[in-house]
Amino acid sequence: MEWLKNLNNAIDYIETNLDSEISYEEAAKIACCSTYYFQRMFTYVTGISLSEYIRHRRMTQAAFDLQSMDVKVLDIALKYGYTSPTAFNRAFQSVHGITPASAKSKGNKLNAYPPIRFSVQVSGGQTMPYRIEEKKPLRIVGIRVLLTEDMEENKKLVPPFWNEVLSTGQFQEVCRLSNQSPAGVLGVTAYQDVNEIYYYIAAATDQPVPAAMFEHVIPAATWVIFECDGRFKESIQSIFKRFLTEWLPFSGYTYAELPDIEVYPISKESSQEGHSEVWIAVKKEKEN
Repeated sequence: MEWLKNLNNAIDYIETNLDSEISYEEAAKIACCSTYYFQRMFTYVTGISLSEYIRHRRMTQAAFDLQSMDVKVLDIALKYGYTSPTAFNRAFQSVHGITPASAKSKGNKLNAYPPIRFSVQVSGGQTMPYRIEEKKPLRIVGIRVLLTEDMEENKKLVPPFWNEVLSTGQFQEVCRLSNQSPAGVLGVTAYQDVNEIYYYIAAATDQPVPAAMFEHVIPAATWVIFECDGRFKESIQSIFKRFLTEWLPFSGYTYAELPDIEVYPISKESSQEGHSEVWIAVKKEKEN
């Protein structure tokens, strides 16, 4: 459960620096993982992006300050890193639904967003079937969209990308490529560096790369594989959260920080639900 302790230490760092600069790199270092994967794991577990969480926490503290201190709104904006009153006003309203000036008056409803603490989730004995497989390097071929390190921004990019692919013949072209394991249509986020983060809709294949498509090779790895049924988005998000809070702490493995693979069924018609799999690369703790 060391990784949960590390995540909580990273949260402590964020809490200590709400009124100063917060370095994602430093938070990730405390959490003992890369900046990108720290943000990714945080979003999996909490359901919100790291930037969104920090904004909620800062605006919570800003509301306390506005009601308990005789200060100008601009002073509070500057305290929490906003040099633009307009940007501060927008951020404050997104959390509280009222302006900072209105928050100074008693009687107005405000929203407190408490600090997150990571812990092992007790699920009442709900089973979590899985299998572990060793795989050689895995070659995928498909269509991709460029992402950023900002998980909040990526949430706006991936769904429209899926809709575009499903509405054209590209989806069936990807389906025809699939001839290796894992069989099916794959959703894969491949991180190479801050300027090269791509989300692929692809297939595991040994076939040539068609025009307007791209290939990516995932290194050999140990994979823990979870199966799920239901609406794809909800069931897959649930698997990732349960992996991090229920399976990983007791498994003797750590997260390998390789691309996670969502495996969807091959179908002639687009569907939002069915049987799917999640492949997550892990490594033994002693390998750290």
